[in-house]
This record gives sequence, structure tokens and C-alpha cells, in this order.
Amino acid sequence: MKSSLMFDFIPDKKNNKLTIRREFMAGRQLVWDCYTKSELLDQWFAPAPLTTKTKSMNFSEGGHWHYAMIEPNGTEYWGYTEYHTIKPVDYYTSSDAFSNEAGDINEALPRAEWHVSFRDKGEHAVVEIIVSYKSLADLEQVVQMGMEAGLTATLEKLDLLLEKLTKK
Repeated sequence: MKSSLMFDFIPDKKNNKLTIRREFMAGRQLVWDCYTKSELLDQWFAPAPLTTKTKSMNFSEGGHWHYAMIEPNGTEYWGYTEYHTIKPVDYYTSSDAFSNEAGDINEALPRAEWHVSFRDKGEHAVVEIIVSYKSLADLEQVVQMGMEAGLTATLEKLDLLLEKLTKK
């Protein structure tokens, strides 16, 4: 990541929320596309050295994204996102959960509600993600699982993809 780009990771233990703000050296439309199209998500949505594969995706209100993050040894970690509200290029809301390959939700792990918004900052885009958990224990569990480090590494992969896409 370019050191001058904004990156905030703020746990709010009083309200069981995480706020993540990240600036990207690309326009809002391109950043939106990277968050909402499976062929682009598959290129960045996992911390290195993991890769991502989409099993199914329907980016629409009531739609979903079923995907796996895959370790180099082949171990798969499945996730399931359900989309609720979509206002193109401005924001979307979703529910996110750990799942299995069949799409069954793992009730033993925390689920979260996401509000992902996109705004302009000059020629750059800023993404703000507010992740809400049902309990402080759920928030603390994902923080302990390494969400900050994982998200930092994942967003660095998005930086590289955006750099490649803007040079075309």
C-alpha cells in the first residue's frame, strides 16, 4: 500500500462494530466493480498467499456470493454473502457468514452485517465498511482470528489489481 493512502481499522467494542476506511488510487467506478464482480473479486479477495474462487454469485438485492479462500496446499475456507440493498457506485449492504462448500452457514462462527460505501476523494476512491456483530464476543473473535492483518494484506492485493487495471 502507498503509505500516503488512508487506512483506518477501528474496533468499537461498545457497539460491537468495526469501521474500516481505505483509500485507493483509482476511480470510484473501478473500485466498485472490483467489489461487485466475481471475475475481479477472484483476483484479490484473500490475503496472500491465499487465492479466491467463486462458486456462484448474483450481485443483486436478494442475491448472494458463495466463495472460497484457498491456501496453496488446497485447504478451502468457504464464505457466504447475502446482498440486501444496492445503490450502484454509492453503497451496498450485506450479511456475511462462514459456510461450507454446499453453502450451509457455520453457526459456530460469527456472522456480520456489512455496510460498504464508496465515495470520491479527488481522483481516488474511499471505501468505508461498517461491520456490525451481534455481540462483543463475536467482534473480539474475528479480531483475534486476525481480521486486521488479513484485511490489510487483502487490500494490498486490491491495490496491485487496480494498478494493473488502470494501466490498460
